[in-house]
Amino acid sequence: MACLRWTEVTRCLGAGRTALLLGLLALGASAQAAERLVAGPDGTPMTIAEAVHRAGDGDTIEILPGQYRSPVVITNRHLTLRGMGDKAPVMQGDGKVGSAEALWTVRGGDVTIENVEFRGARSAEGSGAGVRMEGGHLHIVHCTFFDNEHGLYALNDEKAELDIKASVFGMAPKVVGGLYHLLNVGRIARLSVSGSRFQQGFEGHLIKSRAREATIAYNLIHDGMHGGASYQIDIANGGIATIIGNVIGQGVDRQNPVLVAYGSEGRHWDRNELYLVHNTLINNGWLPAWFVRVFRDQLPADVPVHAVNNLIVGPGLFWLGFGADSAGNRPASIGMLRDAPTGAYELAPGSIWRDSGVDPHHVGGRDLAPTAEFEWPTGTVAIAPGRTSWTPGAYQR
Repeated sequence: MACLRWTEVTRCLGAGRTALLLGLLALGASAQAAERLVAGPDGTPMTIAEAVHRAGDGDTIEILPGQYRSPVVITNRHLTLRGMGDKAPVMQGDGKVGSAEALWTVRGGDVTIENVEFRGARSAEGSGAGVRMEGGHLHIVHCTFFDNEHGLYALNDEKAELDIKASVFGMAPKVVGGLYHLLNVGRIARLSVSGSRFQQGFEGHLIKSRAREATIAYNLIHDGMHGGASYQIDIANGGIATIIGNVIGQGVDRQNPVLVAYGSEGRHWDRNELYLVHNTLINNGWLPAWFVRVFRDQLPADVPVHAVNNLIVGPGLFWLGFGADSAGNRPASIGMLRDAPTGAYELAPGSIWRDSGVDPHHVGGRDLAPTAEFEWPTGTVAIAPGRTSWTPGAYQR
């Protein structure tokens, strides 16, 4: 018998199949409702702010190439904002101090920003950001942040999450006493950074995080030969930090000898663990570096530090303050790398340290075998599975 009324449909299908049908209808309606809006630098067909205002949740705003100078605020929305063309559209602050605290501000929601450049952000308070995150879940993909007081600034919100992939942060303003960080993350739930590049800091840190969980994987975090940053990575409030497969480099004009700092501002989170696995840490200067500093005086005495299969390049301290869970770490000189000046940071063929690492599948009860490597200029390339031997450092090639 034909089912013509909804009550008859439910009776014919039964409760389980009715629920499935409702789900499929809702999915189809959602997909059909999603729209694409286009914004242009001259306001044609509309400005970015107008597109954000008109867009519904799930919509995509396509941004045409060009220069944009008006601040944008996105509040509690589920949107994708995507720059179009080979040359990304530029959100331009022009290095001028203004009342806006950021070129773009994201307040809650679930927002994805792709292929957009943020440049020249300044504010009267000295905390101008390319993007300012005030909660929610923010995804940054293939974006560029140059010459901002803070490239991306995430405020404290212990439910917020930030994911950054294949992006570039650089050119901190050279203001003495400014202490600008390329990436400045407050007390959020989770930070993930992968396949990205950080360079050309000045006095501030390249990456500063107070997140409860931070995963920094397969990046090039290298200040350059004459970069003037302080820490390359600062995990300021402890928490669970996993730093894996990165090239982390410090220049001769550094402001501080520490490359990676953990607990510099004391403990905030109940659970605190540091995993430092398969990184290449480079000191380009003659003066010794402090490759990893764990601030034991500011942390509980039993905070575990797992340091496995790292390559320590150049003079300095590495093992100071580590516990028993440290293995496969090897010292090296710049000359032992294939060609450091051109970015070939892997060990040269025939190096005595090739295949000298330990099995990284069981580090502090976790499988931390690297699955990828940083690939210039951004992004990652997968490591073939099934390896039976491991080389210390960020590269297995």
